[in-house]
Amino acid sequence: MHYFNTQKNKLICLLCGHYCELKEGQKGLCGVNQNYDNTIKNLVYGYPSALHVDPIEKKPLYHFLPASKVFSLGTIGCNFKCSFCQNWSLSQEKSLQDGEYFSPERIVSLALQNECRSIAYTYNEPTIFYPYAKDIALLAHAKGLKNIFVTNGFESTEVIDDMAGLIDAVNVDLKSFNPYYYQKVLGGNLELILENLKHFKRNGIWIEVTTLIVPTQNDSDEELGSIATFIAQVLGSSTPWHISAFHPAFKEMSLPRTPIETLQKAYTIAKKAGLHYVYIGNTHIENDTSCAACNAVLLQRSHFEVLSNNLHKGCCPKCQTKLEGVFDAH
Repeated sequence: MHYFNTQKNKLICLLCGHYCELKEGQKGLCGVNQNYDNTIKNLVYGYPSALHVDPIEKKPLYHFLPASKVFSLGTIGCNFKCSFCQNWSLSQEKSLQDGEYFSPERIVSLALQNECRSIAYTYNEPTIFYPYAKDIALLAHAKGLKNIFVTNGFESTEVIDDMAGLIDAVNVDLKSFNPYYYQKVLGGNLELILENLKHFKRNGIWIEVTTLIVPTQNDSDEELGSIATFIAQVLGSSTPWHISAFHPAFKEMSLPRTPIETLQKAYTIAKKAGLHYVYIGNTHIENDTSCAACNAVLLQRSHFEVLSNNLHKGCCPKCQTKLEGVFDAH
């Protein structure tokens, strides 16, 4: 894809839903894409600020190659301004530092050396470094690796279409169901994110959804119910929803941790809305995956570790019901 359009003396960046109009030398809201010599230069290309080998369950993805390792990378910068960001030291960092250069070839080589099955573009918002992620992803696919986006869902239409056949899974952070809150507090647009979730699904990308439940911000019964209902009715009742506990961070140090009672309430609301697979994260609660038809335990977990995988060719061994997701053929 082309990463920008030309409009008079400006370039329109096509990497995210802001569609920033940039004059020569100007950077977008993300702080890492710049109109430089009449092209959009991605200033963090080749300069990841975080590199880790993680269990896939940490992304979190529970229905995508369970118990496998994923090579995770992120840069600085973000197209949102969430006051509760858990990765704010990366996402809200504005100082560009070159550091050590990691070519796409080197990233794929590191993933293979560490016996990873996939590469995740994560920690900060990956759509803002999509030119780098795409070049890595193309090489990764050629080597048999899968590609994952952990994202706020504010991609441009152009990027989501370009992802088809290249990005295999996304975990989308659906932060709220309040349009005003999305616009004024987070710096996004709820309507676009909901449309993008449908767009990911149309393009055949496996979707799991995460909601960080922030006390007093998005924890009402009505809002949790609206999120659960949207996922169940629009994305499908088999779409996993990860309910994640907030801990004080960044500009929200005065808020309490999410009470267990709130997480359990959200779980009950989700089940009532018809969701089959609901997981509670950032707590001591275990998150087994059970068959939606007969309730047999298919994947037993402790924290991010899979203790047992009872799937047989992606199906329940008791009733042969297929578990939705991406699994090995064993």
